Amino acid sequence: MIKIRLHSKLRSYADEFKQMKPIIVVTGRPNVGKSTFFNRITKTKDAIVDNLPGVTRDRNFKDASYNGSDFILVDTGGFEDTDKKPFSKEISQQIFLSLKEADIIIFILDRKSGPTLYDAEFLHFLRAEKKPIFYAVNKIDSLEQEKHLYDFYSLGADKLYPVSAEHGYGIPDMLDDIISLFPKQDKRTEKENNAPKTIKAAFIGKPNAGKSSLINRILQEDRVMVSDIPGTTRDTVDIQFSINRDEYILIDTAGIRRKKNVSAKLEKFSIIKALKSLERCDIALIIIDAEDGVSEQDIKIAGYAHQRGCGCIFLLNKWDLIEANRKIEQQFYETVQNAAKFLRYAPIMTISALTGLRVKKIFKEVKEVFAQYSERISSGVLNRIIERAIEYNEPSLHKGKRLKFYYTVQVSTKPPEFIFFVNYPDGVHFSYKRYLENRIRKDAGLDKTPLKLFFKQRSGRIRFGTKKKRDGKIVKSVKRL
Repeated sequence: MIKIRLHSKLRSYADEFKQMKPIIVVTGRPNVGKSTFFNRITKTKDAIVDNLPGVTRDRNFKDASYNGSDFILVDTGGFEDTDKKPFSKEISQQIFLSLKEADIIIFILDRKSGPTLYDAEFLHFLRAEKKPIFYAVNKIDSLEQEKHLYDFYSLGADKLYPVSAEHGYGIPDMLDDIISLFPKQDKRTEKENNAPKTIKAAFIGKPNAGKSSLINRILQEDRVMVSDIPGTTRDTVDIQFSINRDEYILIDTAGIRRKKNVSAKLEKFSIIKALKSLERCDIALIIIDAEDGVSEQDIKIAGYAHQRGCGCIFLLNKWDLIEANRKIEQQFYETVQNAAKFLRYAPIMTISALTGLRVKKIFKEVKEVFAQYSERISSGVLNRIIERAIEYNEPSLHKGKRLKFYYTVQVSTKPPEFIFFVNYPDGVHFSYKRYLENRIRKDAGLDKTPLKLFFKQRSGRIRFGTKKKRDGKIVKSVKRL
């Protein structure tokens, strides 16, 4: 049995989440198949895979399970002992941080290239950690190809596992041996099962707006790579975080450039993954570089978040570089609101990832937006709001006939969606729809969340209260006229 050892910061997060799962780190040289292996085990496509070496840069954490045993799998960048290639120093730092946090290490080797000097050198560092190491020789697809294993015994490995990350060959055998080292995992208590749902917050924006710097400031550690070179972040990285007993998943994304400026295939993949993160997040934190001002691309990115219906908060970063006063701050707010009129409900904050200015206040705002985003209004309260709204301002006639609003229901949350049953849905003018939306925002306290309103024709009037006997019991019936 192994004893789980966690990095001090990671231990604090794990304790708060009550999930002492073993951490398994996948490491090795560039282009040996680490990300393909990661995707195979986690049954996702979260890690970008490409034949170009050095695609993975940041650590990518993901919950995984095998035969009922849960663990956290970590994908890392490829180790290269050279300072000539971009980000090699930063990638190495991320690798060594992950090794400190690891309970088990999977060292991926490449059957096609054979054992190399870099493998032997890197293995020296791995063994210094004094943690269980599993040697996986990748790109072996059949029993015939297992003869290539003998070359790798020169590295001093006791046991080698022939695997194919692409086709799954040999992986179950290795996972069986890995989970045999796990301590018994206690079942979660009823209180833990009823814990509040984790809020997913995606950090999106243009390249170099400060998304990764902000996440590092929040976590108070160099969790993701930061560089002045645009396009440093490639993968979409999920990071668990807890503050004031509230649980979050912070999603770091690649910078989204204008489509005409994007030509490299890898950057296209990164942007696609960044946009997909908006489909699974609750709140989009739209990072804008205040020093550069509000650009057309910033508003376009905000439009992507609006289209996907997630809650939104604008964060004007690098505010420490602005010689600002209250008047200049108000001008920035008005610029954002006028450019992104479709997101006038979204809160706006001025922050600095570098100095930490107002960074702690972000989650207070996130929590408030999420509460509205997941709010459900009772039908009684909702219909009284609409009745008062119509009494105060009646809708205009439609082809000489009066519009009748019969009743309104909320059909879902995240975001709140409402259906209005009327006699002539097409006759409701867009300005009156906006009026009703504003009344719901004001009277129901939903001023910081997107709302969706739909108008449908009721097939007939509904009359309640008619009583009749059924199986000897008096029940209420419903008649549709």
